[in-house]
Amino acid sequence: MIGGPLTQRLYYVRGGNRKWLSCTLQSIAFPLLLIPLSLLYFRSRESHFCVVKCASNNQSKKSNTTSTHHHQNDQFFLLDPKPLGLAALIGLILGLSNYLYATSLKYLPVSTTSLLFSSQLAFTAVFARVLVKQRFTFYSGNAVVVMTMGAVVLGVRGGGEGGGDKGRYVEGFVVTLGGAAASGLVLPMVEMVYKKCGRVVNMGLVTQVQIVLSAFASLFCVVGMALNKDFQNIPREAKEYGLGEVKYYLVLVGCGVCWQLCFVGVAGIILCTSSLFAGVTAAFMLPFQEVAAVIVFHEKFTGEKGLSLALCLWGFISYFMGEYKKTHGSSDEATTSSKNDGDNV
Repeated sequence: MIGGPLTQRLYYVRGGNRKWLSCTLQSIAFPLLLIPLSLLYFRSRESHFCVVKCASNNQSKKSNTTSTHHHQNDQFFLLDPKPLGLAALIGLILGLSNYLYATSLKYLPVSTTSLLFSSQLAFTAVFARVLVKQRFTFYSGNAVVVMTMGAVVLGVRGGGEGGGDKGRYVEGFVVTLGGAAASGLVLPMVEMVYKKCGRVVNMGLVTQVQIVLSAFASLFCVVGMALNKDFQNIPREAKEYGLGEVKYYLVLVGCGVCWQLCFVGVAGIILCTSSLFAGVTAAFMLPFQEVAAVIVFHEKFTGEKGLSLALCLWGFISYFMGEYKKTHGSSDEATTSSKNDGDNV
């Protein structure tokens, strides 16, 4: 969540000017996921053969065990048509979100874009409530409101950062919020895909979903590149790049890898917790993005950014206070119940 925005901004700062190419980098590295997916597959096969070998000692159960584990092995690799189609749709929405985010990085500094993108949490909260029936507490609701206020502060007071062009800043502001809305829709939809699979969700299934998402997002962006004639202009842009031709391609590769790792991490968070927590985690990374952008690109850290950052941190702390009380409240209730049962006995 730090390397992706920084390398993508570096592409623009040093002379890159292809928005469709930039957004394609956010998803095009999905073939790398075939490596862990293959490892998971072979691990599953080894487990399957071990079970069959053990079952061979019991002839009466051999055929049933073998067929059962063959079915489980097939289920591990094959997504059902309904989740597959939904994942493809999410991929197209993700492609649109990537394009909007790439456009915002062209018009705005990384620090401003990151803070504005924190409004994604508000959209995630709304869509999570509608799509996956996410329950809210006072603390989680407060976190959403406060973090959204942080984005509003930048929108009202940050009009001088679009390279001195207020029109460019306004365009970047609107585009960033559009990307945040699309991204906020993607997270709950991914959680909905997991719930509609109708079976235990493991890392193999999560990796498959991520590959489908990234493949269709890349397809969306590659079509845009073709229409915009980006493929023909890449060699020329590489020769004119401020860091040199070789480093131009290194920046592209590094950007793609960083973003893919980011999306895999987000998918893992959704699997282990919820889409709302994934949004909160993304907002939590803002301070690190702020510091990195100031150090690497020497961006100005204005008072509005400081206030926005403080609001984001406040919201993050509020969310975790709620989760802490919720967890310890449940533990206390369980302990009390067990104690009462022991007394009754």
